Amino acid sequence: MHIREYQGKRPQLGKAVFVDPSAVVLGDVEIGDDSSVWPLTVIRGDMNHIRIGRCSSIQDGSVLHITHAGPFNPDGFPLIIGDEVTVGHQVTLHGCRIGNRVLIGMGSLIMDGAMVEDEVVIGAGSLVPPGKTLQSGYLYVGRPAKQVRPLTDKERHFFSYSADNYRKLKDTHMQESWSE
Repeated sequence: MHIREYQGKRPQLGKAVFVDPSAVVLGDVEIGDDSSVWPLTVIRGDMNHIRIGRCSSIQDGSVLHITHAGPFNPDGFPLIIGDEVTVGHQVTLHGCRIGNRVLIGMGSLIMDGAMVEDEVVIGAGSLVPPGKTLQSGYLYVGRPAKQVRPLTDKERHFFSYSADNYRKLKDTHMQESWSE
């Protein structure tokens, strides 16, 4: 019962998606091919939709949710995550947009209406306030997150390395759980 329908909408999982049995995924959620959802994560698409791209990793204890449509925000904010995104342990993503090839450090919080463009590193414990945009190609740290410096070439290459590393790890987990 960890992947659950809510009001007629059942999560849609792409090819070779790993969802740990202790995670909860419910409602209007789509997860792209080769992505992974690790232990004790909650992905709750109950009042708006959540889309997670290809080869993205949502690590242990993270909470992914949306902002509902209502009188104070007529359209609400869905949660959109691009391809090759690594979401560190205990991250909260709430009604925001995350581009492609992004690394979100452990314990970070990204709020409603925030936009993280492609190829961004967010340091551990950072807070991205509502409505803020993080420009492509930079490292951001702090509470609130501030632009620190441009990314190095080595850091830019790390995005695909990290995505591929978690793809391989989830494949191993899937093989072991199926062989039991």
